Amino acid sequence: MTNRFQNVSRRWFLGALMAGGAQAALAAPPAVSLRPAPRPADYRKLAAPGADELIARAGLSGEVGFAVADATTGRMLEAHNPLLGLPPASVTKAMTALYALETLGADYRFGTRLLGTGPVVGGELKGDLVLAGGGDPTLNTDMLGDLAAKLKAAGVHAVRGRFLYHAGALPEVPAIDPGQPAHVGYNPAISGLNLNFNRVHFEWQQASGGYTVTMDARAERYRPAVSVAEMEVVRRDLPVYTYSSKGEVDHWTVASGALGKGGARWLPVRRPALYAAEVFQTLARSHGIELARPAAAQTLPQGTVLAEMESAPLREVLREMLKYSTNITAEAVGLTASLARGAQVTSLAASGREMSAWLAGRLGTRKADFVDHSGLGEGSRMSAGDMVRALVGVGPDGPLKPILKDVYLRDDQGRALKSHPVKIRAKTGTLNFVSALAGYVTGADGTELAFAIFTADNARRADIRPEDRERPAGSRSWTGRSRAMQMELVERWATLYCG
Repeated sequence: MTNRFQNVSRRWFLGALMAGGAQAALAAPPAVSLRPAPRPADYRKLAAPGADELIARAGLSGEVGFAVADATTGRMLEAHNPLLGLPPASVTKAMTALYALETLGADYRFGTRLLGTGPVVGGELKGDLVLAGGGDPTLNTDMLGDLAAKLKAAGVHAVRGRFLYHAGALPEVPAIDPGQPAHVGYNPAISGLNLNFNRVHFEWQQASGGYTVTMDARAERYRPAVSVAEMEVVRRDLPVYTYSSKGEVDHWTVASGALGKGGARWLPVRRPALYAAEVFQTLARSHGIELARPAAAQTLPQGTVLAEMESAPLREVLREMLKYSTNITAEAVGLTASLARGAQVTSLAASGREMSAWLAGRLGTRKADFVDHSGLGEGSRMSAGDMVRALVGVGPDGPLKPILKDVYLRDDQGRALKSHPVKIRAKTGTLNFVSALAGYVTGADGTELAFAIFTADNARRADIRPEDRERPAGSRSWTGRSRAMQMELVERWATLYCG
């Protein structure tokens, strides 16, 4: 076995020996020369387990679909159920990244502005102050603090008029997927004015007679308390959380039996624009600028830009989105791209259809059907064949591969083989009883492959009770087996089709 494949797993090494005819001839003296017979040059390929064997070994319920092709020529090398539409989960974000890059451009930046509807005279704004969101999904509390500092540096020390906020840059979406548990932080609301991934930080500590709780909008430098979300500890064991809307307040209750001595978690915000405005009001006060209670502006007022905060370039925003699989980022950039293309979208489903149509026209997909841009929604479907067609259409030298994250082959103990000559840049995707992996493989000889592996048990997903959707029984082990199979398939393809 050559040095460049020294990290291939032990079972493959033993299989290669058997395929090469190595035997322990101990029963009698040799009848011919002890010089070993030459092995076939492709003994590694002969030892590679078949795809059907790997699928059977995984023991997954449900369906498996995969496809792998030469990423440069598009020649299909191997496939299993390549036309079967399955939930792509967060692999959807790779298509969203392409959609946004080609529509908005890699250098696009989201902007959050402060507008003044009147002149500034003697440090006083003679008009309204407007916090105008531009849909930035990465806006955080520290950035709002910097925006308040910029306002002060612009010479504004007091505001005579109202404090307004405007979130009309994007349609308002109460939750990405209404079917998810109310308390999961990965399923927040979306608006044109977002903050801290539209999550609020809930922290509790056991105290005499009960618990002390805080709800704040923390970042690295600022931790302002908020009133737009409140928590009540209730003496019970289940359910752990309940949610209700009380006027302009997100009202949560939590079961005391689930809290222990102390802890913290992020909860979704259902009024993100008001949340951002309230936090900005607090931060402005810390800079000596008193603002009136925030009020929503249904249309964007005309005014002078007094201060502005921009996001990182879109390429970097998408790189972070693909690395951490942030749902709100995917939805915000997808909606922004659809609107920039002139689509009249008022929902994630409508924007998902726009992206599906774009993929069909631009990259030749046939059955890609998205209900959102993050992959969290129940109804999205894509086939492995369509995914590979899209990856080949963009090409390994295109804009997607450099922003995908590194995925590593693993040894028999599950340790990442970071020095392995086979390199993988891909996007993972996980839902309950859904696991997906798609991207590019670069062999030691430079051969580029495009691949997609989708697995799903939709019947088991449909049987999950709403209260069990955060951690349904059996889902974790099912996902583990799927991921192991995915790595074995990629290892197989790298062995068979890369030099």
